[in-house]
Amino acid sequence: MIRCKPLLGTFVEIAIKDESHSSVALREAFTAIEQVQSLMGFHNPESELTKINTSAHLKPLRIDAWTAEVLQISKEIHRESQGIFNCGIGHRLVEAKLLPKHFQLNASSFGGIEDLLFIEPTLVRSRLPLCLDLGGIAKGYAVDKAVEILQAHNIASASVNAGGDMRVFGDHTQDIHIRNPARPHELILIGSIKAGAIATSSLYFSKRDAGSKSFMINPINQAHVEFAESYSVMANQCVYADALTKVASISENIEHPCLKYFSAQAIKIPNTLTA
Repeated sequence: MIRCKPLLGTFVEIAIKDESHSSVALREAFTAIEQVQSLMGFHNPESELTKINTSAHLKPLRIDAWTAEVLQISKEIHRESQGIFNCGIGHRLVEAKLLPKHFQLNASSFGGIEDLLFIEPTLVRSRLPLCLDLGGIAKGYAVDKAVEILQAHNIASASVNAGGDMRVFGDHTQDIHIRNPARPHELILIGSIKAGAIATSSLYFSKRDAGSKSFMINPINQAHVEFAESYSVMANQCVYADALTKVASISENIEHPCLKYFSAQAIKIPNTLTA
């Protein structure tokens, strides 16, 4: 059974091999993805993320456990990547008109994820005004939550694919195809996966006008990053695969120590590859 819905700014496909009791499992898995989108969507002016961005520097905020988990993972990856991964670059994307403007960006200095402090497991405050964008990690987390729901319903084998952020479990082997950066409409078979996750970062399908800036930003120097190749990361969980593609692509290093720390592997596909 395969179902597909437009969510997370892409199309999310869930494929289940064992169809017994799958209807309820599918419905609840999509509900979990919708919840992640509702909590952590930058485009939603009413999301919990927007409340963190507008208020966390003014007062402590009680947040959902899922949001807290993503923020804690973000802080961990920020630390282990030595700052290459930092979701505190939302204001740069707003300035480049790549994200909507929900509040005045009149602060003299925005902080990063390192400035978000946990008072309690679900109570946070910030030392500085923030403009966090979880677009580089929340999609992978949503995939993982959907997988958790499916497994809780005793689904034996399935895959969840959110626009290339994919996680597979069970006894079914899934072929992995990556787009050829030189010709993005062509797919390259790079292998197969039986249990685990893979995510890819690239710029070949970014919809930009001539002269507009890349949506990938190096948090260390605040510069917009351009690259023609693609970077894919395989990890046990999709939340890590999703976030670590930014570490690999921004550093241009598929052997960055951060990958080994999270038991992940990266692959770079050059723009000159012929299928």
